[in-house]
Amino acid sequence: MCRVTSAGVVDARGGSGPAGDWVHWLLDAARARLGMEVAWVSLFTEGSQLITSATGDLAAMNVQEGMQAPLEGSYCVRVLNGQLPPAVTGADRDPRTRDLAVTGDLHIGSYVGAPVRGADARPIGMLCCVSRDPGAQLDGESVRTVELLADLISDHYRASGASTGHDLAVRRARVRSFLAQGAVEVHLQPVVDMVTGAVSGHEALSRFPAWGGDGPAALFSEAAAVGIGVELEEMAVRASLAAAGRLPGGLTLAVNLSPDALLCPSVVDVLLEHVGCPLAVEITEHSPIEDYEAVVTVTRRLRRAGIAVSVDDAGAGYASLRHILRLDPDVIKLDIGLVMGLQTDPARQAMTSAMVAFAGETGARLVAEGVEEKAERDVLVARGVRYGQGYLFGRPRPAQEVLDAA
Repeated sequence: MCRVTSAGVVDARGGSGPAGDWVHWLLDAARARLGMEVAWVSLFTEGSQLITSATGDLAAMNVQEGMQAPLEGSYCVRVLNGQLPPAVTGADRDPRTRDLAVTGDLHIGSYVGAPVRGADARPIGMLCCVSRDPGAQLDGESVRTVELLADLISDHYRASGASTGHDLAVRRARVRSFLAQGAVEVHLQPVVDMVTGAVSGHEALSRFPAWGGDGPAALFSEAAAVGIGVELEEMAVRASLAAAGRLPGGLTLAVNLSPDALLCPSVVDVLLEHVGCPLAVEITEHSPIEDYEAVVTVTRRLRRAGIAVSVDDAGAGYASLRHILRLDPDVIKLDIGLVMGLQTDPARQAMTSAMVAFAGETGARLVAEGVEEKAERDVLVARGVRYGQGYLFGRPRPAQEVLDAA
């Protein structure tokens, strides 16, 4: 799984940037020093705690990053209010902890915790270490070790602005929790030959009904803002590729990827796992490409494997002509902004004709996006654009519904 750090560098090691790697390193140090199985940092929000970073044998103790639980039933709140000491041994036998639901749910045999504090010195979260064994080795030195490490994490939050660090961690945890659910639905929208009406392929589009908000764009934006946009893209593309090779008549399936996602090795690997299926990768033009040489190296590798490359939203983003020239795509998709109202706009018609000529010279296929009116289709065909996509030809439908109807 790849992540993009705050500097925009793809990190395939499982961290969420330098700060995230540092926190994980501290958690590993705590586990090693205390001989504990799992360590995590949680942040408090609205009566709950969110586990924002965790290391160790997480599956064995039913712990995962992004996990959320009520503060009311936690060890954390009891340590903070003095009901429990910072270190608990034999938790499944201790009358203060043995009947707590969390003891059984997480198989807690021993626990050490210390508060993470914000700029005003109030607790904003906890550093916790837990194990399934009774923790006979735990002592006052164990508590002091965890308190020291919690202070280091607190200093990090204070240095960056406690509320900013807290808010970002909470937002990241919320998105990561959603990713852990794998709650993506794939819809397919047809691409058609506007002359014959025949379907020539489908574009895979992701939907996240459990997220709510303002549709998939809101989730992609939030994931990118908190540094895990590539993770979300990888999850979406994996779900979309489940339909690869299952479309009737060898129709092409197109999936969308940002330049950053295209540079993620695990994303490329999952694409190459589907070699032999008619497949195309649409590179969005709304995101700038910082390193064309690196992207072109990947696109050449995909092409050699028989995967087509498409420039999405042409005419809408960064340095369109330069972008297209550098990528030398197999397919150029005209942005809806060029198509909308085309029949009454001579400038748009002239631009369309220029793109038709360019595609003809370079051997690329031209596809018009966002075609909603017959008048738009008629002008596009008259100008030489043969392929189109839009509500005029079909709205996105659940993938299984499309496959069942084939």
